[in-house]
Amino acid sequence: MSLKFTPRRGPAPRVLAIILAGGEGRRLWPLTAERAKPAVPMGGRYRLIDFVLSNFVNSGLLKIKVLTQYMSDSLNTHIARGWRLPAVLDYYIEPVPAQQRRGKEWFRGSADAIYQSLNVITDENPDFVCVFGGDHIYKMDVRQMLDFHLETDAQATVAAVPVPVEEAHAFGVIGTDAAGRIQRFQEKPAEPDQMPDRAGFVLASMGNYIFTTEALMGELRRDAPDESSQHDFGRNILPEMVERGERVYVYDFLKNEIPEQPESERGYWRDVGTIESYFAANMDFASVQPLFDLYNPRWPLRTWTRPFPPAKFVFADEENARMGIATDSMVSEGCIISGGRIDRSVLSPRVRIHSFAHVEESVLLEGVSVGRYSRLRRVIVDKHVQIPPRTEIGFDREADRRRFHVSDTGIVVVRKGYRFE
Repeated sequence: MSLKFTPRRGPAPRVLAIILAGGEGRRLWPLTAERAKPAVPMGGRYRLIDFVLSNFVNSGLLKIKVLTQYMSDSLNTHIARGWRLPAVLDYYIEPVPAQQRRGKEWFRGSADAIYQSLNVITDENPDFVCVFGGDHIYKMDVRQMLDFHLETDAQATVAAVPVPVEEAHAFGVIGTDAAGRIQRFQEKPAEPDQMPDRAGFVLASMGNYIFTTEALMGELRRDAPDESSQHDFGRNILPEMVERGERVYVYDFLKNEIPEQPESERGYWRDVGTIESYFAANMDFASVQPLFDLYNPRWPLRTWTRPFPPAKFVFADEENARMGIATDSMVSEGCIISGGRIDRSVLSPRVRIHSFAHVEESVLLEGVSVGRYSRLRRVIVDKHVQIPPRTEIGFDREADRRRFHVSDTGIVVVRKGYRFE
């Protein structure tokens, strides 16, 4: 598949991207007990923030500010060490911590996060500002959305995708006219309006917006003194713009084209907001034919990792069942599968599986060690946990609940720093 190119007249517009990455991610606890949600590891060697940053870099939009707040140290480190662009060309990806420029308060909402950081806009003086979330999994050529924004002469454009009506309570739901101009914007409605041409689905906001700079600055300044406002784009800014009749349009994410993208991946977008969705996304990465392709060389998922050695599989003692084996799994650099077996699992760097251990349908984060004869099933193990020999996790829900966090569907999470007695 080749991308369409529309020649532009005159100078290219100045575009600034602002990534909202200050979220706490309470529903992902305990993975967010010691890190911001966008810093949560995904797919072995990545972090959630890498997906949106890769989209902007692959789209050629290379002036990016990342607004951080909650437990941001590992996120700031990841960006500062790995996401460096050539400053000589005036390109950058820069974390911006909460500055309390408007008073002694932390961010009160997504809109307030930008209002408290207005200097990043005024210093750059762009024509357009992209405001994107930092914790979703998807591929998007943002320039195609920007082209749509320009063609419609919109003040604001909202990217949207159909989702089942039973999931509407988690999203902003959009209603439009035939031209795509937004007529209604309902944030997390109990009784949402279904799509007229697709029964059982609603048009959901992806939390990705493009504004003209003038419109964005005006809306933020209008909203800031309103004590009744939650200072949120989905709850306040966009619904009020629609109600006043401003030019707010919806961009159909299903029309976005990525080079060499399989048709089955078109429209893939995941809000990794719960332990269940986090686990499911990782299991999809490791499947034989994943819905989200990490291996597309035309749209690489970029990240920063340390120079660990290649993964190693050792022992071929079939007679004594001491075999280093991995099936339907993703194994990152620095891992050693030493006479153990993993099935349908995702291993981050430097994981060690010792002899006769068996790990199935699990996600092991960096530096985890699984002792001899241990068994894990449907388990997420956070960084650097050392699992002693002959430990079993994921086979007795009641016993697991006494030691670990267990989700409603039985996924066990062993939190970072846990010590076995």
